[in-house]
Amino acid sequence: MTLALLSASVFVGFVQVAEPVLFGRVIDSLTRNENVFSILAFWGLLGIINILTSVFLAVLSDRLAHRQRLGTLDLVFERVIGLPVSYHSEQGSGRMVRSILSGTDQLFHLWLSFMREHASSLIGIILLIPMAITLDRRMAALLFVLALIYAVANFLIVKKTHSRQAQVETYHQNLFARIGDVLGNVTVVQSYARLWDEIKSMQTITAQLLNEQYPILTWWGILAVITRVSSTLTMVSILILGSYLVQKNEMTVGQVVAFTSFSGLLIAKLEQISSFLSRTISQAPSLQTFFQLLDQPDGAQEHPNAKAIEPQKGEVRFQSVTYNYKNSTQGVFDINFTAGSGQTVALVGPSGSGKTTTLALLQRLFDPNTGNITIDGEDIRHFTLTSLRHSIATVFQDAGLFNRSVAENIRIGRPTATDEEVHQAAIQADAHDFIMSKPGGYEFVIGERGSALSGGERQRLAIARAILKNAPILIFDEATSALDYQTEKKIQHAIENLRAQNKTTFVIAHRLSTVIEADLILVFKNGRIIESGNFQELCNRNGLFTELVKLGELKREPHLGEPHATG
Repeated sequence: MTLALLSASVFVGFVQVAEPVLFGRVIDSLTRNENVFSILAFWGLLGIINILTSVFLAVLSDRLAHRQRLGTLDLVFERVIGLPVSYHSEQGSGRMVRSILSGTDQLFHLWLSFMREHASSLIGIILLIPMAITLDRRMAALLFVLALIYAVANFLIVKKTHSRQAQVETYHQNLFARIGDVLGNVTVVQSYARLWDEIKSMQTITAQLLNEQYPILTWWGILAVITRVSSTLTMVSILILGSYLVQKNEMTVGQVVAFTSFSGLLIAKLEQISSFLSRTISQAPSLQTFFQLLDQPDGAQEHPNAKAIEPQKGEVRFQSVTYNYKNSTQGVFDINFTAGSGQTVALVGPSGSGKTTTLALLQRLFDPNTGNITIDGEDIRHFTLTSLRHSIATVFQDAGLFNRSVAENIRIGRPTATDEEVHQAAIQADAHDFIMSKPGGYEFVIGERGSALSGGERQRLAIARAILKNAPILIFDEATSALDYQTEKKIQHAIENLRAQNKTTFVIAHRLSTVIEADLILVFKNGRIIESGNFQELCNRNGLFTELVKLGELKREPHLGEPHATG
C-alpha cells in the first residue's frame, strides 16, 4: 500500500511540472502556425490519468491515515493504562485524555495532509528543478533565488512563533485540566455556590491563552502578506527577464509562459509545504506532550523469564523492603513481616505513614529499591504481572466502578464467569437484593463511577467483584472508611464471607472491631513499622497503637469500650 501511495504521488508530482512545459509548447506551436493536436491529445490523456490517479491517491491516503489513527490510539491506550498509578494521579484524567485525543488527532491530520497533498508537492518541486534548468539556467536561477528568499522569510517567522506556541499549549493543557477538575466535582461547585468563581477562573485562563495567541496570529498574518508579495514579485520578475530574453531571441514566448507557470507552481507548492511545516511546528508542543506520555517508564518491568505462577497457600513475606518515591523523602523503609496462609493482617497508622504504599508493592504497582517480597516462598518478581495480579483481589476506598451494567462490573473479577456465578458472588456480598430492586436488575447501568448507586451499594459491588475473582490474597484498602455504622455492618458481613474462605487478608483498618479480629497488626509511622503483634499484645505495650485508639484514629463501635492492658 505504501509503495502504491508513493508511486501515485510521484506521478501526480510529475504531471504538475509537465503541464507548464506542455502549455509552453502549445504557445510556441501556435505562434509558428504548427499543428498542436498531438500535444493537446497527449496533454488531455495525461490529465485524465492524473485525475484518476489523484482520486486513487485521495482514497488510499484516507484509508491509510484512518488506519494509522486507530492503530496509534490502540497503541497509546495500551501503553497508558499500564503506566504507574502515581503517574495517573499526578497528571489527572482530564489532562491525559486531552493529550491522547489531541495527539492522535493531530498526527492523523498531519499524515493525511502529507500523503494526500504535500508528498506530491515535494516531489513536484524536486522534479521542477532539473526541468527549469534544462529550459533556461538564467530564468531558473532567478526563480530559485526568489523562492529561497520566500523560504528564508517563512523559516524566520516560524522560528519566531515556535516558543510562544509552546506557552499556548501549556495554557491549553491547563484549560482542559481545569474543565475536567470542575466537571468531576460539579456537585461541590453547585452546593458551595461556586458557579461564577469557576467561570471567572476559566475566563482568566482563556484570556491568558489569547494574550499568548494574538502575537502568533499577527506573525501568521504577516506571513500571508509575504506569500502574496513573493508570488507577485516572482511573477513580475520572471516576465521582465523573460521579455528581455525574448526580445534578444534567446528564449521563446512559450518558454516564458512555462516559466511563468513554474513560478506560480513553485510559490504555491512552497506555500503548501510551509503551511504544513508551520502547522507541524505549531502543534509540536502538544505532540511533545503526547510523545512524553508514550516515553513514560513502566512502574514495574516484567522479568524476561517470568512465569505464570498460581499461589496455592497465599503466605506473604516482606524482607527488608524499602521504597522511596521519586524526588521525595516519603516511602517505606525496612519493612519486615510474614502473613501466614489464611491470616488477617491489619495495617494501622496515621495518614501518609506508608500503609497503602506497602500493599501497592505487593501488587508490583512499583518495585522496592531494596529487599524482596515473596508469596509462598517465591519472589513476586518471578511471577508474570498478570498472574501476580490475578492472585490478588483488591477492594478500594473508592469502589472503582465503570459506567457499565451491574453484571459487567462484577465480571471484571472474572470475565468468563457464568450468570449463576455472578449471582452467587452478589448474594455473598449482600448485594443481590438491592441489585434486583434496580430497573433491569443485573443489566442496570450504574452511571459514571457508580453515580446511580449509594456508597454502600458501590462497595458491595466491589466486594462481589472480589468474591468472583476467588484470589488467594485479599486487600481491603480502607474499604469502609466513608460509610455509616449500619451500612458498614453489611459490608463487614460481606467481608467476613470472603475471609471465611481461608484467604490471606490485608486490611487498612480504621475500625476497632477489624483490628481486634486481626491475627497480626502492623503499626506504621513515617514509613516504618514501629509495632507489631495481635490486639492484646499491642495493648499491653501501651505504645503508639494504644495512643491511636485513644486519639480516635481507630473508631470504636458502640459495643466496644477502651482498650486496656492485661497483667
